[in-house]
Order: sequence, then C-alpha cells, then structure tokens
Amino acid sequence: MSTLELGVIGNCAVAALIDRDARVVWYCLPRFDGDPVFHALLGAPKEAPDDGVFAIEIEDHTHSEQYYVENTAVLVTELHGKHGALRVTDFAPRLLWRDRLFYPQALVRRLTPISGSPRIRIRLRPRFDYGAVAAIRTFGSHHIRYVGPNATLRLTTNAPIDFIRDETVFNLSAPLDLFLGPDETLQEGVAETAERLEARTLAYWRQWTHRLATPFEWQDAVIRAAISLKLCTYEPTGAIVAALTTSIPEGPGTQRNWDYRFCWLRDSYFVVRALNRLAAVRKMENYFRWLMNIVASLHENEIQPVYGIGLERRLDERIAPHLPGYRGMAPARVGNQAYEHLQFDSYGNVILGVAQMFLDRRMLAPPGPSDFLRLEALGRTAVKLHDKPDAGMWEYRTRASIHTTSSLMCWAAADRLARIAAHLGQADGARAWRADADRIRQVILERAWSHKRQAFVDSFEGEFLDAGVLLMTEVGFIDPHDPRMVSTVTQLEKALGRGPHMMRYEAPDDFGAPGTAFNTCSFWRIDALARMGRVEEARDHFSQLLKLRNRLGLMSEDVDPGTGEMWGNYPQTYSLVGIVNCAVRLSVPWEAVI
Repeated sequence: MSTLELGVIGNCAVAALIDRDARVVWYCLPRFDGDPVFHALLGAPKEAPDDGVFAIEIEDHTHSEQYYVENTAVLVTELHGKHGALRVTDFAPRLLWRDRLFYPQALVRRLTPISGSPRIRIRLRPRFDYGAVAAIRTFGSHHIRYVGPNATLRLTTNAPIDFIRDETVFNLSAPLDLFLGPDETLQEGVAETAERLEARTLAYWRQWTHRLATPFEWQDAVIRAAISLKLCTYEPTGAIVAALTTSIPEGPGTQRNWDYRFCWLRDSYFVVRALNRLAAVRKMENYFRWLMNIVASLHENEIQPVYGIGLERRLDERIAPHLPGYRGMAPARVGNQAYEHLQFDSYGNVILGVAQMFLDRRMLAPPGPSDFLRLEALGRTAVKLHDKPDAGMWEYRTRASIHTTSSLMCWAAADRLARIAAHLGQADGARAWRADADRIRQVILERAWSHKRQAFVDSFEGEFLDAGVLLMTEVGFIDPHDPRMVSTVTQLEKALGRGPHMMRYEAPDDFGAPGTAFNTCSFWRIDALARMGRVEEARDHFSQLLKLRNRLGLMSEDVDPGTGEMWGNYPQTYSLVGIVNCAVRLSVPWEAVI
C-alpha cells in the first residue's frame, strides 16, 4: 500500500494535495513552483511540528472515504467518527466568468454533516519561506488573515472565528464554508460564493471531459489521467510542470530528491502528445505560446532542458533546511541543477512538441513562417550535436557520453522539419532536412547497435542497456518488427524487466544502481510490445500497472517492484501520459462494440 494516497485539486494556476483524512498537506503560492504554505508532505520545523497543514479533524475518528466527483477535479472526503460523519468537498475554482476563464489563487472547502452529530476541529497553520517563518494572524468578524513576509492569506468563513483561532472542538450542526484566498473581501456571503463557485467549477470540468476523445476501454483511468495532466499545466503562461511536488525521493533513503515543479521540454512533449490523442488540443496551443517565447530568447540556439514556468532560465538548486523531508528523508530541494546540463535531446523535444501545430487545421492561432524559421535554426543545431557527448535524458550529473536517446531526438528534429517543410510546400527544404535525418539515422544504426549485447545500447560504442531506446518505435525511427528492435526489446526485458515493471538503465549512476522501477519505462515497453504484435502481453502488463495506481487513480514517478509502493514526485505527468497512451493503443475500437 502506497503512502502517496493523495488527492489533487487545482485550477491550472494553483494546486493542492489532500490526504485521505482531508488534510491539505501541500499547497504552493503564488503558483506551482512557489512557497509551500502548507508543506506537511515534507514535514515541519522542529519548533512547530504540527504546522504546515490545513486540517479538518473529526473527534474519535474511525475511518474515511475519498473520491472525486465523476469527471471533475472536485474532491470529496467523508470523515467518520463515533458520534457522526461529515463530508468535505474541496476544489480550486475554475470557471467561465464574463466570457473568460477565472482561476483565482484560492481553495474552497465545504463542510456538510451527513450523519449523527460530528464533532470537529479546524486546524489552519500555514508557514512561509519553506517552513522557516510562522504566520502572523489578525482577525475580523468573519475572516482571519495569515500574514507572511511576502504574502498574506485570508480565510473567509461562516464558521465561528473563535473556534478556528483556538482550534476548539465543536459540533458541526449545519454546513460550513471555508474560502482561503488572497487578502481581499468577498463580494457576497461565503456560503453563496462557495455554492456558486462549486456549481460552475463542476460544470466546467464536466464540459471539458465531455469533449475528450476517450478510448472504449479504461475510460475512467484515462479521464482521471487527463484531468490530472491538465492540472499540471499553468494557464497564465502555457507551461507544463513535470509534477506538482519537490523532493519525494525516488526510493527510500536514496538522496534522489529532486524538484520537479518546472517545465522540462522532454516531459512537456509527451504531455502534449497524450492530450492531443484525446483531442484536447488547446493545451498544445498554450504550450506552443510558452515554447516559442523560449525559442525567441535563445542565445546561439543553446537550449536548456528545463525552464521555469514563467520562462525563468536560472533554477538555482538549494536546500530548504527547515523541512525534514518526505517521511524524514532529507534533503528538501528547491530548484534544479538540470537547467545547467547539456541534454541534446531537448532540440528534438521542442520540434516534436509543436510539429502538429503546423499540420493541424483546427488551430485557432496557427504558427507562421517566422516560427518555422526559428525551429529550423534549432534543427541545424541538433544536426551539429547529434554525435556529441551530453548528460543524457536521465540527467547524469558527473559524466557525459554520446547518448543514443539524445542522438535519436536530434534525428527526430530533422525528420519532423522535413515533414513540416513538405507540408508547407518547401520542396528544397524538405529534401535537405530528409538528407540530414537519413544521415543521422545511419550513424545511430551503426554506432548504437551492440553485436555483443544484440541490442541498441545506451551510448555510441557502449555496452549497457537503457530502456530509453524503446522510444525508437515511439518516434518512428525504426519499424517495430525490425529484427534489431525485436532483439533489443528481448534483451531489455531480460536485463531490466521486473514483471510488468522496467528499470531505467543498467549502468550505475551518480548515486549507485536505482532500486525502483521508472513507471514511464514500463509504459514504453507496453507500447513497444503492442507495436510488435505482442498485444496480449501488453494488455496483461498494462492491467497490472493500473492496479498500482492509488485509490484515486493517480501515480507517482517510481514504484518498488517488490512491494508496489509509490516513490518519486507526484502526480507524475510521465506516468499519467503512459496511462493515456497505452489505453488508446490497446483498447478495442468503438466501432467493434457499438
């Protein structure tokens, strides 16, 4: 059983994680990569061990239930005690308001008694500067202000302010509402505001899921994954974060604690591709806007693998000393050193992430000639770098090689530019890009193939296996039935397979050999098996992986293949993408059942 039994609510501007007992344990402001005013997920300072949480506690608690309102991002937790039970409905408002999307930096919590006479305590203890600074509280007749060095939160409520201030246990005899947001006065009563926002937020999400082109099988899993992917997108800029958390370790006591609250070009490409498969193309348009801002600001086409969601280039890594870490497993990191890395697959991921924009006639704001010229400049750099050493997609911190996956994505850059040029009627450009792609492809086939291992290996003239080469079929580099690819999959399964799971790579990295399986590699394997015709095996593996989701249908980055326990940052977009892609590929078609 995983301890990451956390619900996610959000509105594409802010997001919160809520545990099975209705405690908000993670909530960053003013956006995903900001200060976690609720940080209990990573612990609390020694001097205030109960801080960093927004809890609704029932006296004599016996058990709880948690579920989403169907097809929405509205989360319900039912708390049961010896004297009664209550329902906590949590959401971050997202709705259409005066013909525009409205997504405030706010959480709404609605408390409703459902049986008996539940006795509850409301414990609201935000802290600032990653747990270092306690909030200063001021009070009004219907609100409490929590003042920090750079931000002030206001709780507006129809609950007795004295009971919240003193954390008094009281009878919940009627519904109560809690609106936690900016230091602003609500324009109407909190009950009316909460009721209206809930109804319109429910309507928004139902309308959004209504438009998804879901496969026939595994619809619930796909819809939940799609909603959760959307919650990892940042509406104001179009960025997509890899996960909503920092420093949940990839395995117990490993020190592999990273901050994933940024926009990796690699991860974002896969998110866009998955949502496109469900016909949710609006996110591609938003991401294109963010990405072309990055491209337009490059110096000599030197692209980073990761950027801040507001286009920030520097993501300096530091330790947050006041947070003891997930389950006491320090360090808690802020920022990510990967922004300094050379990861040449990034060039291909940029072009792969926006290629459909040039070919899809549904786009409201299609790219223009200047956009293609900028991408061609990136493509020329990719061609130059396809056989140069870098840190690779797994972001090795202390060594460089000519990584097969990096060269593969440089090939993908040239290949997609050839396709786009042909579509735009640029015959000469299409021929030139196709010649570059063919040349890089030949280099990869010659230098990444190991006769000794009978597989494509992790680096040119290398000897170790790497599950990343499964992407060769994903991006169309090689026919999945090619004997070399069939042999590669066989060898990967022998060396890295753990039942339905796949380890990332064979060679030890900067921290030794990984002990947990990387979920996205497991999904890549399923995709490759399906493309090779081993569909029943793929379906079996997929069914086993779906059982590893938590009770709400979400996944983190890694899993212990022996126990099934989740590890790594959460919810992980890579893993959610795998659910979508594999369901779409493996499902029986609609026409076969209707």
